[in-house]
Amino acid sequence: MKRATLDTETANFDLERAIERPWFRTFIMVLIIFNAVILGVLTYRASLPHELVVGLEVIDAAVTYVFAAEILLKLVVYRLLFFRSGWNWFDFIVVGISMIPGAGAFSVLRALRVLRVLRLLHVVPVMKRITEALLKALPGMGAIVAVLALVTYVAAVMATNMFGDTETEEVRQLFGDLPSSALSLFQVMTMDGWRFEVMQKVIDDGHPLSWMFFLIFIFVASFAILNLFIALVVDSLAEEQRAVLKEGFGELEGEIEDIEEEIEEEREQAGGARSEILDLLRELQREVAELKAAVAPPSAP
Repeated sequence: MKRATLDTETANFDLERAIERPWFRTFIMVLIIFNAVILGVLTYRASLPHELVVGLEVIDAAVTYVFAAEILLKLVVYRLLFFRSGWNWFDFIVVGISMIPGAGAFSVLRALRVLRVLRLLHVVPVMKRITEALLKALPGMGAIVAVLALVTYVAAVMATNMFGDTETEEVRQLFGDLPSSALSLFQVMTMDGWRFEVMQKVIDDGHPLSWMFFLIFIFVASFAILNLFIALVVDSLAEEQRAVLKEGFGELEGEIEDIEEEIEEEREQAGGARSEILDLLRELQREVAELKAAVAPPSAP
């Protein structure tokens, strides 16, 4: 008996074919959304009729068992191959948490049931591509976070030395020690009330030129380093889109070559007569090559 594969395009037996059909994935996606709505409504349990709350909790439990049955079917089909996919691990952990009774010592796990909504990230193809692109960008994000942490640390040491030695209680709470300075600079970096809640208090404390320090920190940390996150994510998404386009062009080129070979055989059998269809196919092949070159990333100088 042939073994199942994680490739959704092929199926070696009936049960594998059933759980990989589009209608099954659509059913799970609709069930996830429906369950998310129920969990949102249950946050108003205090103002809802008791009978309605009980009914919604029963439906929520039933949906949980459906998800558990889905995981069980996949374990039966794929066996240990199931755990080779990171998304399968995610489903297994989230559904497993949902199966733990939300009472007593495990009452905090009731809030974690909403994590099942995150399964949409790999059930919906568009969300899956975006999520995978973000995951690929994580190593680069780590380097940016390290640079940002270093800049914040240096600025926090400077701010503590310049503004921390003061009799003003508000300024001491902002820059009295290194952790407080780092937290205050994080607020400045997000530009959330930084002018009146942070900078103006320092200026009023006898540092009229402190605005220069804060503006330089904002330009470096917010406008320069934080924007690198956006650039990295955009580049990762563009690379993922280029990969999808290249895959599509590769399949199209293969189909064109197959048709071209068939027409060549027919032309030889017809005594070498020139085929207009063959010319059109060759022209299409050239256009595909041009499009493929257009979406390719620019080569390094």
